[in-house]
Amino acid sequence: MSENDPHIHVQSKAVAGDAAVRNTVAATFGLAGDLPSLVTTGCGLRVPYAMTSSRPDRVTCLACREHARREHQRFADQVVRLSRVPGSAISPAQAKLAADTHRDLAQRFFDAED
Repeated sequence: MSENDPHIHVQSKAVAGDAAVRNTVAATFGLAGDLPSLVTTGCGLRVPYAMTSSRPDRVTCLACREHARREHQRFADQVVRLSRVPGSAISPAQAKLAADTHRDLAQRFFDAED
């Protein structure tokens, strides 16, 4: 980790971030765990959690934006594939809605590079 790195990064787990899991546990059980002080980013650096964002308009690291774009696109494709499996818990219509949301987010990470 560089002490002089001014960039805002994306966590390496761009789709399933720790904050989302923490919020779900807190809402379900009334428990809130601590977030990690350092996280691994999409570009491979370990940076303070405060130097990361899941919002495309906030991420300034180009490699992290590309990582997040790929991860959201991959997740969208995976959701659609899994909805087609017999006995799937989600319908193709639900999968399309979720996939469209992640594809839109992937596009916003791409568009932020302009």
